[in-house]
This record gives sequence, C-alpha cells and structure tokens, in this order.
Amino acid sequence: MKKLFNETGLRWLWLTLLLLVIDQVTKHWVAGTFDYKESLYVLPFFNLFYIHNEGAAFSFLADQGGWQRWFFTAIASVASIVFLVWMAKTPKQQRLLSIAFALILSGAVGNLIDRALFGYVIDFLDFHWAGYHFAAFNIADSAIFIGAALMIFESFTNKEDDKDSGKDASQASHNKQEEKNNKTNKVEM
Repeated sequence: MKKLFNETGLRWLWLTLLLLVIDQVTKHWVAGTFDYKESLYVLPFFNLFYIHNEGAAFSFLADQGGWQRWFFTAIASVASIVFLVWMAKTPKQQRLLSIAFALILSGAVGNLIDRALFGYVIDFLDFHWAGYHFAAFNIADSAIFIGAALMIFESFTNKEDDKDSGKDASQASHNKQEEKNNKTNKVEM
C-alpha cells in the first residue's frame, strides 16, 4: 500500500484534500455570511456574489425540474472514480499529469458534495468587466479548469520526454546487460 502512494500519482492526494477543504470552507463561509444573491464589491472587476447553480457549467440544464441533480451527481461520482484510478496508474515521474488529476478530482468531489447535500452547487466568485459578468464559479470549478489546462499543456509537452525516457530505459537495460556480461567474462578468466 505504501508503494502505491509513493510510486504513483496518488502521492498528490494531499493536494486534492487541501483544495477540497479550501473549497468547502469557502462555500460554507459564503453561505453562512451572505444572503442568497447578495453581492459584495471587492475590486473593480471582482465581486463576491452568493448564488446557487442547479445545473452544470454556465447553469446548463439548471431549469430542468430536479432530475439534473442526480444526473450531475452520477457524472461527478464516476469522474471522481476515474480520476482516482488514473492517479493510481500514473507513475510518480509524471508529476504534472498527477497534479492535474489531483486538481480535477478535488473539484469534482467538491461540487459532488454540494449536489449531494443541497441539490445545487454554491458559486460566489463573480468576475466582470464593462458591465459584462462571467458566470459565477467557485474554488472547485477553478481546480477543474486549472487541472484540465495542465492536462492539455502536458499533452503538448510530454512527447519529447516520453521519447527520452524510452531511450533512457533502453540504455539502462543495455548497460545492465553489458555489466552482467562483463562479470561473467571476469569469472570465466
């Protein structure tokens, strides 16, 4: 079990748990401090704005009468399991990919907890410019976004690393065989 956590992407589960705690604490702080749809000016382009999202990103399917709660809960549950398995199968050398999985897992579980407990996700980060507001979101959404961006970045940057690590493994295997042959030759002499 220790090897599983030391030798795979699961070594980044601490990051998942840290962001999950931050997400839940901030959501509960907002829900306990603000009235529903209350807004607090923070910066010329940013407000805290307490809102419920019964749908997915950008309130997709929010007005569908309740079935979407269980649909999105099921999707988040499956996604969480998939990312946990991927983390367990990712070698520790693939640090960026493991971090990406940890971030996405954190976000999926954070929003899953909200849906299971309340039937909606608590959003409160409201960025705006010149009267146009981006859809409000939360820490879990941010973790998912950053994790997905890291996965995309990693997919473009790991090609050479894979080739190099394949060469390194092949060279190491060749060196080991040569060393074995040298020992055998010394014994025969």
